[in-house]
Amino acid sequence: MKFNTKTIHGKQHPDKAYGSVMPPIYQTSTYAQSTPGGHQGYEYSRSSNPTRHALEQSLASIENGGYGLAFGSGLAAIDAVMKLLKPGDEVISTNDLYGGTYRLFTKIFEGFGIKFHFVGMSNAENIEHFVNKNTKLIWVETPTNPMMSIIDIKKCVVIAQKYKVLLAVDNTFATPYLQQPLNLGADIVMHSATKYIGGHSDLVMGALIVKDKELAKRLYFIQNASGAICGPQDSFLALRGIKTLHVRMQRHCENGKAVAHFLRSHSKVDKVYWPGFKDHPNYDIAKEQMTDFGGMISFSTKEDSLQGAVSVVNKLRIFTLAESLGGVESLAGHPATMTHASIPKKEREKIGVKDSLIRLSVGIEDQEDLINDLRQAID
Repeated sequence: MKFNTKTIHGKQHPDKAYGSVMPPIYQTSTYAQSTPGGHQGYEYSRSSNPTRHALEQSLASIENGGYGLAFGSGLAAIDAVMKLLKPGDEVISTNDLYGGTYRLFTKIFEGFGIKFHFVGMSNAENIEHFVNKNTKLIWVETPTNPMMSIIDIKKCVVIAQKYKVLLAVDNTFATPYLQQPLNLGADIVMHSATKYIGGHSDLVMGALIVKDKELAKRLYFIQNASGAICGPQDSFLALRGIKTLHVRMQRHCENGKAVAHFLRSHSKVDKVYWPGFKDHPNYDIAKEQMTDFGGMISFSTKEDSLQGAVSVVNKLRIFTLAESLGGVESLAGHPATMTHASIPKKEREKIGVKDSLIRLSVGIEDQEDLINDLRQAID
C-alpha cells in the first residue's frame, strides 16, 4: 500500500457495530464486563480506547512501524521515552531543538540524575565523541527547530547500533510524508501531533511509533502507568487530519519553496534557513532522506535586532503571530521570546537563535497572498 493510500486506509477498518467508515468517538471511561475479566478488549479508557486505538494503528501504518502510541501532548510522548532511563544514564541530544524539549531535559530529568550532552549534529560524527558506557539514548531532531539544520539519520543509526543505544527521532517538522526514520533504522519516532498530523490547529497531542515489540511493551506500560493519554475527541480529530496529510503536505512544500526563494531575493532580508537551498550545508543529506523540503522556514532581516523582528511580525496580516506550526493557516513566530524562551539567551545564540530570528510555518493559502503579505511587512 502506497503512502497516500495508507493515510486513508492504513490499518483502518469499518466499525464492527454498524459499519461506520470513520471510527466513532467512544466517549466513555469504562466498559461493561460480562464477568470479572470478561470484556471485548477494552476495560478502562486510560489503558485503551477504541478511537485512540484506531489512531495508534494509523500512526503505526504511516510511519511503517509495528506499534503506535498516542499521548496528551508531544512533551508527554517525550516524557515517556525519558522514563525508559534511570539515574546515571546519559543522553546525547542535538543542541538545536525545540525549547520545550530542552526545558523537559534540563529542568525535569536532569534533576532525576540523567545527564544530557547537547551536541551540534550537522556533522553526525560529533556524536561519537560523547558516547560512553552510560549512554543509553541519542535524541535527534531533523529538520531542527528553528534553524532548519539537517542531521544524517543513517549515520546516527550506525553510531547507535555500534554502541547498542536507542535512537529516537523527532519527525514533527518533516512528517512521515517527507521522511520515515524507522525505515532508516531509528528505534523510536516522535511527533508533536498537534502540528502537521492534526493539521488544523484544533488539538494538542503527541505520538510515538516503534517497530520492536519489546520496546513497544515498555512504552505501553509507561503510557498506561503514567496516564498521559489523549482523549477520544482529539483522537478522532487527529485521524481526520491524517486522511488529508498527503495533500496538505504537498501544498505546504510548494508554498514553502516559493516563500523561501522570495525571502532570499529580498534586499532587506539577511539570512534564510530552509533545507531546499542547494547551498544549505546538508542539502545532499536532506535530498537523500527526505522526499521534499517542507514548509518551515526561518529568516532574519538586515536590521538584525529584536525591534526589527517584532516590527515585521506585528505588521503581518495573513500570517498569524502565534506559537505552534503545521496548521493549514500560515503562522509566524519569534523563537527567542516564544517557542525557545526557556533556553538561556547565551545557549540560544550559540546555535543561531538570535533576537532577530523569525520562524514561519507556511500554510496552504495562495502563494501570491503569502508573498505579498511578507513583502509589505518587511518593506
